[in-house]
Amino acid sequence: MEPSTVSRAAKRLELAIARVLFASRWLLVPIYLGLALLLVLLVFRFGQEFVHIALRAVSGSDAEFILGVLSLVEMALTGSLIVIVIFSGYENFVARIDPKEHPNWPAWLATIDFSGLKLKLLASVVVISGIELLKQFMAMKTVPDRELMWSAGIHLVFVTSGLLLALSDRIAGTNHAAVEPAPTAAAAKQPERT
Repeated sequence: MEPSTVSRAAKRLELAIARVLFASRWLLVPIYLGLALLLVLLVFRFGQEFVHIALRAVSGSDAEFILGVLSLVEMALTGSLIVIVIFSGYENFVARIDPKEHPNWPAWLATIDFSGLKLKLLASVVVISGIELLKQFMAMKTVPDRELMWSAGIHLVFVTSGLLLALSDRIAGTNHAAVEPAPTAAAAKQPERT
């Protein structure tokens, strides 16, 4: 076989593999649809908890009421976290969504990248962990000291991870900006090549 024939065959194989890998991103769609269905279940659980709190609002203690409210806030944050993962994940990994076709499209979804998604996810996890820790502190008389210490330690791990991730992204962003040369005035005057 001639080298040029081998080279063309290798190029066709490489192109076919690239097309299959590029199309594999659509395998994420059922996962995002499953997350959307989880939102339905979360709304159901939120309704159950709301009814439970409403029924005990008059007869229960202040601490029970506040714990119930914190549970609802935690569910709201979890739902928001799921929405962030669904939309930014779909936008970043599957296909673009045209915001012009959706008048209520949040402006921040068009600007979030994978790094921003990681930070938002970790920040949400830190807040949810903080709410869980606060709920345990409010029920301190019934929670064993060992469990309370583990919860506090895990929360500190999440906080530290979030800070380190934000710091590493900031450093990477600074270094990335320093590596790319700024456009010069001569380059700005040159016509674009198409």
